[in-house]
Amino acid sequence: MKTPKKAVTIMTALMMGCLIGAASAKLPAPPPVDPAVAEAAKKKAAEAAKKEADLLAKAQDRVADRYKREKGGAVAAAKKK
Repeated sequence: MKTPKKAVTIMTALMMGCLIGAASAKLPAPPPVDPAVAEAAKKKAAEAAKKEADLLAKAQDRVADRYKREKGGAVAAAKKK
């Protein structure tokens, strides 16, 4: 059974219209945030960032120390030549 092109075109247009209407619907406004809760979350995020920065610095120091231990002597000898 063949469907006429006109019917398919109309159905496609209707489906696209429904999709566009659903996509453009407005979402409800977010609930108001309690300032105390927001401040606590900000402090927690700052502490976590500081802790991560400290851990990164320690890891970089360990890598630099190991590099100096293993390659430092060879680099110093190459520079003397």
